[in-house]
Amino acid sequence: MKEQEVATEKTAKVGFKREQFNLEKSLPRLLRDIPALKVERIPTGSKELDRVLSGGLVPGSLSLISGDPGVGKSTLALQVAAKVSKERPVLYVSGEESLNQIKLRAERLKVDPAKLHLFAETGLDNVLKQIREIKPHLIIVDSIQTLYSDSFTGTAGSISQVSNCANILLDLAKATNIPVILTGHVTKEGSVAGPMVLEHIVDTLLFLEGEKYHDLRIVRVIKNRFGSTLEVGVFKMEEKGLLEVDNPSGLFLEERLTGSPGSVIFAMVDGNRPFLVEIQALVNKTVLAYPRRTASGINFNRLQVLIAVLQKCCNLKLHNADVYLNVVGGFQIKEPASDLAVCLAIASSLLAKPFPSDTAAIGEVGLLGDLRSVNQLEKRIEEVKRLGFKKCLVGGEKISNISGIEIKKVKSLQEALKVIAGTCRPGK
Repeated sequence: MKEQEVATEKTAKVGFKREQFNLEKSLPRLLRDIPALKVERIPTGSKELDRVLSGGLVPGSLSLISGDPGVGKSTLALQVAAKVSKERPVLYVSGEESLNQIKLRAERLKVDPAKLHLFAETGLDNVLKQIREIKPHLIIVDSIQTLYSDSFTGTAGSISQVSNCANILLDLAKATNIPVILTGHVTKEGSVAGPMVLEHIVDTLLFLEGEKYHDLRIVRVIKNRFGSTLEVGVFKMEEKGLLEVDNPSGLFLEERLTGSPGSVIFAMVDGNRPFLVEIQALVNKTVLAYPRRTASGINFNRLQVLIAVLQKCCNLKLHNADVYLNVVGGFQIKEPASDLAVCLAIASSLLAKPFPSDTAAIGEVGLLGDLRSVNQLEKRIEEVKRLGFKKCLVGGEKISNISGIEIKKVKSLQEALKVIAGTCRPGK
């Protein structure tokens, strides 16, 4: 055994120290004696992102943007840095790309901010040094998995490095009142890579999701200590970066082919935001011993249940037919409120009769063919009305009349199918 000393600068020597900010000693206080805090949020320059953040970045907050590789995390982070740095200094730390690579992305996005400082570094100690010198109003680290410090054991991306580096950045944010944005990778299961404690450390956890072969991107807030977790932001990935989508419903329906069998419009709600999406079904006679069922955008097991209900309660002959279902635009629907629209799309394709193009369908289907009302129904119908639809087929009874649109209440799936077939006699 031979002892070997390595001279390294420790975080305790050159890094962050709480004592240098002269923080008051923490003591218990009565709730009524604590003054109300008025938080002035920092706008990100993006209306959709500000919507998700409940108005903008909170000073002293630690936020994490997570998502699949290539979904646009670095692009979104650079766009936020560019917009904020027009008036305030911003430090953008990249551990995955060189300065030249970031420069190329900035030229593609056509941004040239005056106060944006780029720093290609993975050492936490060097990053803390630059924060002291630059004194930025916003810090962005891309990504937290590449950051490391010699004061902690393990390699970059390990549990020890990720958790300890995140804790230091959290202390830095709280003490200096500087908002910090981190980007993070996800695992194959879709969760944030690294220790679960990372999700508990941050104040705000954003998830950027989107299909590989679609340009639609959704920013979803999973955790928010300073606002609601029921908001989503919609973006469109283009050559110039992530562009905001002010009217998502119009985007999903802009290329819709009206008057075709198998197409039904559904009003979904993601968080607090309603969207109109088109559900398409294709029913064709099978040539196989077992008919195929394929679902894109809707749970496959739920599709199987709805097909069984259509066969049992409405006498639709689907036992010898292939059924293909798709939600246009790559959107994922996880709520049972789409059951009625799915059933009507399947029946429309099977009967070769189009569903009325000026009508939307909303409702949950039970195993007995009964229809139930869904949550936030009035908000959905208002969105249907705003997009110019004249009628709305609604399951259940819990709905008040809304002027400007005809609302047809249906109690059973058989009654709803009359909109397509006129009647629903056995064998038809």
